[in-house]
Amino acid sequence: MLDALKVVTIVVVGVMVGVEFSVAFVVNRILGALPEESYQLGRAHGGRMLGALMPVWYFTSLALSAVWAVAGWHRPGVGLVVTAAALLVISVLMSVLLLVPINNRSKTWTPENRPADWREQSDRWDRFHYARVAVIVAAFTLLATALA
Repeated sequence: MLDALKVVTIVVVGVMVGVEFSVAFVVNRILGALPEESYQLGRAHGGRMLGALMPVWYFTSLALSAVWAVAGWHRPGVGLVVTAAALLVISVLMSVLLLVPINNRSKTWTPENRPADWREQSDRWDRFHYARVAVIVAAFTLLATALA
């Protein structure tokens, strides 16, 4: 049963990392190459779509990692799992405190109602997102190492 939990956790966290990495290094670059209005509308749509999906994914990843840590408490590699879970807690805190407030504003913007500093807010979101991606990649790496 613990082995199945480990595999499910690795898959869920790994796919989440892949999506967030793709947003940071692929999707946002594609959108950035579009005309300004299309870029802003694409980001707003992505904010609505992923803003609804990602909280469930982050909390599920954290919960699975926590269950793995508890279930495997006296087994080798548990320190890696606990550290990974702590990093996932940090990623959730980063999301709630730094990224979600910007996302909640930007997902309602249109070319007609966006604020004058919309581009600066989008760039700030990107910087925070790069840091969050680094945190979840580290968490995933620790979980994958603990699996071995």
